[in-house]
Amino acid sequence: MDDSKRQFETASNRFMQYVELELGRSENTVKAYRKDLVHLFAFAKTRSCGDISDIGIVELRGWLAEQRVAGLSSATIARRATAIRMFFAWAQQTGLLDEDPASALVIPKVIKRLPHVLQQSQATEVMDRAELRADDNSPIHIRDRAILELLYATGIRVGELVGLDIHDIDTSRRTIRVLGKGSKERVVPYGAIAEKTVQQYLKQARPALVKDESGPAVFLGSRGKRIDQRVVRSMVHEVLQSLDVPDLSPHGLRHSAATHLLEGGADIRAVQEILGHASLATTQLYTHVSMDRLRAVFEQAHPRA
Repeated sequence: MDDSKRQFETASNRFMQYVELELGRSENTVKAYRKDLVHLFAFAKTRSCGDISDIGIVELRGWLAEQRVAGLSSATIARRATAIRMFFAWAQQTGLLDEDPASALVIPKVIKRLPHVLQQSQATEVMDRAELRADDNSPIHIRDRAILELLYATGIRVGELVGLDIHDIDTSRRTIRVLGKGSKERVVPYGAIAEKTVQQYLKQARPALVKDESGPAVFLGSRGKRIDQRVVRSMVHEVLQSLDVPDLSPHGLRHSAATHLLEGGADIRAVQEILGHASLATTQLYTHVSMDRLRAVFEQAHPRA
């Protein structure tokens, strides 16, 4: 390994420890930042940069320009620019660099698009289909029904769902404790229907799936280990594709839950707390979805629309 590559790797590893341990970022975020740094360092070497201190604003802007030419979305480019700015700020703070060349790097603006959501009647169709699948008493189908009901009832992220342990469920209060982004813990309520499906899963299906290596995980895969996010995503797509509804990911169920809460009159700050949003502005995005629906109903129903 040449000296420049070793130096880049050493700095990258130290930064990843900082991001994971001190900032408390998720495993997925750490992986994404590492990939971004590897990509930047590879680009920098093509510009004759043998050391981190050789990378300046010209190289950084050239790297971002290459991302645009490659056709990456503005959201991806913005994330990569954020990762790089964080890295160089950290490098200056820790004494690896005298100056921060990324301080002048402009992060592209991301156009926020309204999320796709199910209508309330469509959400009911999805849950009815999950109930029908579970009629065969298959442990997997009973599990899937509980997962769908809990995702929609709570609006939690799929990563938060698969991370649930038995002690995170408080059946007396009908709440779950989840570990969200930045290792922030919150308690989220769920309703009577979700309680029924979760209890059926825990009493009937989970014992049929459990193995020695299952541990305290709530939701288990077919081999008895903690269920993988990819399995949950595939299941959600499978159920939704069997119906005449938008084909959404588990995150689409989260969007739907938030929108339906607001449509039902929930206070926006309560919804922010349930979803675990750090900023109210993120939650306010769902008010626009609700307003679009109100406008559609108005234009359809009002004689002077």
